[in-house]
Amino acid sequence: MLAVLADPTRRALLDSLRREPLPVGELARQMPVSRPAVSQHLKILKEARLVLEHRRGTRHYFGLNPVGFAGLREYADSMWQEALSAFAIHVAKQKGKGKSKRKP
Repeated sequence: MLAVLADPTRRALLDSLRREPLPVGELARQMPVSRPAVSQHLKILKEARLVLEHRRGTRHYFGLNPVGFAGLREYADSMWQEALSAFAIHVAKQKGKGKSKRKP
């Protein structure tokens, strides 16, 4: 999923979809790439479960997928939690080393 987010065009598409679901044509007008390229990026975002597609008549609308972003958030939260725990252990060890060097 992080590789999917590494592409600046895909991040720009997600940013556009933060406000509301949009049809492919509208998204393509906002991007500096061709409409087929936008469609390809949307396909990748859909496969990564970051966007959902629905049809209204002949138009294809894309919107953010809360389930996909929940998974991304869980991943980031777990990394952050592990980093905080490791830092707490490091600080505790450093405090322990400082106490053992002191003479009574």
